[in-house]
Amino acid sequence: MNWRIWLGLGLTGTWILLGIIYISSTVGWVNFSNMPPETLGNFLEGASAPLAFLWLVIGYFLQQKELEQNTEALRAQAIEIRRSAEQAVIQSENLAASEIHARQEAFLQVANSIRGQLGSISGLLYISSQGNPGVSADKEIAELFSAQSSGVDREAFSRRLLTLHLSLDDPQEKFDLFYATEVRARHTNNFIFTFERMMRRAAEVDTDSLITDALSASAHGFLYRVMKRHQESAPEAWSDHTKTGTHINF
Repeated sequence: MNWRIWLGLGLTGTWILLGIIYISSTVGWVNFSNMPPETLGNFLEGASAPLAFLWLVIGYFLQQKELEQNTEALRAQAIEIRRSAEQAVIQSENLAASEIHARQEAFLQVANSIRGQLGSISGLLYISSQGNPGVSADKEIAELFSAQSSGVDREAFSRRLLTLHLSLDDPQEKFDLFYATEVRARHTNNFIFTFERMMRRAAEVDTDSLITDALSASAHGFLYRVMKRHQESAPEAWSDHTKTGTHINF
């Protein structure tokens, strides 16, 4: 038990003992038993008043101690609730990060296929721009297609087209590289349409623009910007993919 209770019991026992001694030595038990009821009541009231006050004070301190313990328990509970809330926030952030990571992984797998599709389109455009290149050039184009289709170099033809575009001095020849014929216009518009769809999908999963920046800085991205610039000057009938189509009729 609390030390205050032991102190109260000791003082109570001492007070009762003193009362017994007082009655035995001063009042006498015979006189005490023959006291009128009102006198006996006043005596007991006066004798018990200090004990009542003593236990009132002890009860106050005990209640104060208990309140302090309850307050401390509530404080500890509040701290635990705050920690639980922080853990819930961390778990929520981890789940969100995991979801974003999963979506990015799924996009990168799709983007790899799209990059292969863009490589094929740029390859067809490059062949169309070469006319009749000769046996050695045909062999080189076949090697480039092999590297592109196997995934070794998805952007080989895009780099070739960029190099060819930079080597031309005449603005008309630069434009003709992409829009001289309906076939080239179809390839160019198809490339632009496919690349823009990929970039829109990338923006949905790219929270810090790392993926979109990487795609824009690739050979496909540079070729897209060149094509987009020339598309603005294309004839109305060849101005976008809805007019030229997105499929090749072999």
